Amino acid sequence: MKINHCDFPEDLLYDVENFVWCKANTEGGTITIGIINCLGHISGKLSNINLKPIGIIVERGKSIGTIESPRYFGVVRSPVSGKIIEVNSSLSQLPELANKYPYSQGWFARLKVTKIGEQITNLKNIKGCSDEMAALIQRHHVICFDAFPDFELFEVGVECAATLAKLDELLEKIPVDSVVHLVSDDQTADLEMIRWSEQTGQSLLDTRREENLFHFMVKKTQGERIEYDQKR
Repeated sequence: MKINHCDFPEDLLYDVENFVWCKANTEGGTITIGIINCLGHISGKLSNINLKPIGIIVERGKSIGTIESPRYFGVVRSPVSGKIIEVNSSLSQLPELANKYPYSQGWFARLKVTKIGEQITNLKNIKGCSDEMAALIQRHHVICFDAFPDFELFEVGVECAATLAKLDELLEKIPVDSVVHLVSDDQTADLEMIRWSEQTGQSLLDTRREENLFHFMVKKTQGERIEYDQKR
């Protein structure tokens, strides 16, 4: 299910207040835990994830780890009580997995849980908490896109020509397939970005307008710089 462009798999359970999802294996008595994609958009690109070690007993509402980015630090809280039996060790080297693949490769920890049926009664599937999730998205001004950005450019109060020059400079420095989230309040930005994409061959993945701001998701697909003719 999508809520305001944010994805929420229907086969998971959610703890909205703590920004986490769970996948219950009732036969095995285990719970897999991760963060919802909204938290990744609030935090920005994660630079560090620390998880509690295997064997630790965690009480409901207590930390299973922390996440950190240049603009955010937060605790990830377990929605159930149990013993950590497995952690996603990939997150220590590639924390951005939690941003890009929050419901798959970016999972955090797996807990062994007693009386699992009783413990998950406080959790809801997305249909049961859609209103709460929509309110959370609105409260935190979350803007979700299909691709998570590797880089961000906030060019408010800047003419589109100057913004595109900065975008070209950034694209020269970053690897092919990198994604840039560009924000502009120039009222001609949507038309200029379409022309820029057509001329340079760089991919314009998404365009979104939120009040007076345009949000663009740009994917670098060309390795060599192609000059944009502003007079076109």
